[in-house]
Amino acid sequence: WAQDAVPPGAAFVAAASYRGPGNNDTRSNKALPILLWWSGSLFPHFPGDTERIDCPRGSCLVTRSRRVARHRRTKALIFYGTDFRAYEAPLPRLPHQTWALFHEESPMNNYVLSHSPGIRLFNYTATFRRESDYPLTLQWLPGTGYLRAPAVPLAEKDAWRRKGYGPVLYMQSHCDVPSDRDRYVRELMKYIQVDSYGKCLHNRELPSERLRDTSTATTEDSEFMTFIARYKFHLALENAVCDDYMTEKLWRPMHLGAVPVYRGSPAVRDWMPNNLSIILIDDFDSPRELAKYLDFLDKNGEEYLKYLEYKNVGGIKNQFLLESLEKREWGVNDMTLPNYLNGFECFICDKENTRVKEEQEYKKSRGKIPAPRPHIAQFKHMGCPMPTPGFGSVEDLSEGDSWKEMWLQDYWQSLDQGEALTAMIHRNESHQGRFWDYMHEIFLKRTRQH
Repeated sequence: WAQDAVPPGAAFVAAASYRGPGNNDTRSNKALPILLWWSGSLFPHFPGDTERIDCPRGSCLVTRSRRVARHRRTKALIFYGTDFRAYEAPLPRLPHQTWALFHEESPMNNYVLSHSPGIRLFNYTATFRRESDYPLTLQWLPGTGYLRAPAVPLAEKDAWRRKGYGPVLYMQSHCDVPSDRDRYVRELMKYIQVDSYGKCLHNRELPSERLRDTSTATTEDSEFMTFIARYKFHLALENAVCDDYMTEKLWRPMHLGAVPVYRGSPAVRDWMPNNLSIILIDDFDSPRELAKYLDFLDKNGEEYLKYLEYKNVGGIKNQFLLESLEKREWGVNDMTLPNYLNGFECFICDKENTRVKEEQEYKKSRGKIPAPRPHIAQFKHMGCPMPTPGFGSVEDLSEGDSWKEMWLQDYWQSLDQGEALTAMIHRNESHQGRFWDYMHEIFLKRTRQH
């Protein structure tokens, strides 16, 4: 666009798109700060490429048109973490623009963001970590009603067991992940019957073609839900381990009343409805010890049912969980609230409008008022640990172990990538193609140190 030209589609007809709660911002579109969604695949507006949003503190224009990347009114670039590649980042980085990160997905999708140099490239974050600027921790939990859904009666679960079904369900088709969950489950299977229906460690067929269809599994199909709800225990192992990274693998079995046997967020207990609602794999010294405990609960119905007491009236005792659900500004499948994409967009819009005002006041005061200080994301906004084997130690793994070769290398190479991009920005580099030269420089420096 030419300076201050009205962007295409800015004569805004009422589009089927989220606009925001409304405000008293009377500026025309051509006076508003622009937010650019750098990841074009993620643009929470339909059908256009550009939209005006009206947020609590003011309005902004949001667009996915990269033609405005260098425009002086383009105040923020919003990146989607899974699509962010250090070697494709827009350079040179312009001093008048903030970078915002939206990353609700697994840390395995981009380990660059788990290292300080990677996450500190951003000013604002929306991640699954509660410490991020706009936390998405409970993105898979619609509300307390979802947890309170009744469980299948114990008598029915016991009848299911008598038909030869195992006490434990495993349903996983994404194998070879950083958490190395299959290695753990394979060991557990030596000590207790685990019915595994997915592609990983597959040992049992689903009873009908319809249930075998992967789209059935992902859409919470009622026949599929009924099938898995009959199991007493559900192996719920996230694909990567990180504080507050909790997905439907945890919440769905709780909704259905199949007790999750969980490994994922080390801080998961903070979010549980009460003190006895899941079984943590890491509380047990070995898969054998865990199997022993599951067998005990399988044979002692009264003890087993204690894990489902949170479904009773008043059973959700965790005030932190209740307050967090109450306080969040976005909803899950709730048409009365914005979704988290629109919510984060308004969060950035409000921050940028505040920053524009502060900068104007600073200029007017001729230095009497201090310039606004940039807000920089912290390590703990993501900060996921190095992957470790699902069972045993790294030293025990054979030389050609595919997990070791893939994920440990990915984790450490990601650190180099974050450092390379940081160095490029500091040197005001404008040529993306030089990224690999910087990587080579870092590699040589590292080998010299060793």
